[in-house]
Amino acid sequence: MVHPGQTFAGYAIENLLGRGGQAAVYLARDATQRHPVVALKLLDEQHRDHVGTARLAREFRIADRLRHRHIVSVYDHGEHWMTMQYVDGGNAARLASLDDKLTALGQIAAALDHAHHDGVVHSDVKPANILVHQDFSEHGAVLIDFGVAHVLAEDVWHRPTQVVASLPYAAPELLAGRLPQAATDEYALACTALELLTGAPPFAADDPLTLIDAHLHAPPPELSRQIPWLTRSFDMVLARAIAKDPDRRYPSCTELVHQFAEVVRAQNT
Repeated sequence: MVHPGQTFAGYAIENLLGRGGQAAVYLARDATQRHPVVALKLLDEQHRDHVGTARLAREFRIADRLRHRHIVSVYDHGEHWMTMQYVDGGNAARLASLDDKLTALGQIAAALDHAHHDGVVHSDVKPANILVHQDFSEHGAVLIDFGVAHVLAEDVWHRPTQVVASLPYAAPELLAGRLPQAATDEYALACTALELLTGAPPFAADDPLTLIDAHLHAPPPELSRQIPWLTRSFDMVLARAIAKDPDRRYPSCTELVHQFAEVVRAQNT
């Protein structure tokens, strides 16, 4: 752990931005001025084993190969740390207007489709992993955290030994222990879109097993019966986007968000 005012690997630490399950992220300044302000991710000491350091190196490598305006840029890394683009506006849940939410979802859909074209599945799409710039109209949204991403060409012969997933957004095939695919990210993006637009993902439960069972077996919710401004068309788009069978979902994340935007904007004009 480092503290404000300290220097680490040539970076002056300013303050703690957030803490996850295995690492802390700090706002830091680069003494070389190549990237004056960065986010520095530092593994907690108990996670600096072979598994933790290999996962961090893999996260850096995957993000570094996916050059896209709406995918976080990574800059440098060491055995226990990496630096990346600092995004100053919090996560997508902070967006206030419907248009901004739909715009952010469209940008993240384009980022995911770009990753899928390169054989990478993010596997952890959720509002907390979509950051937005304070000047949103100029810079938009950024997809972060490729820590559990899958590279299909590398992982095709390796079934996952354990499920690593954010349960409110986890696709059935991921929960069933099958390899993720592009449609897995689409499912999570649909759950994320629903939360941004209505305040909650499609399924909710107090305990993990009930939530897993809902993703695996429960029918898609018919939200037009509960939320006056949503239509039956919205229900139909959602039902396809979170179909239990990934082959029945939309052909791309961009197409999914386009369909959501069409039915939402039609109802709100």
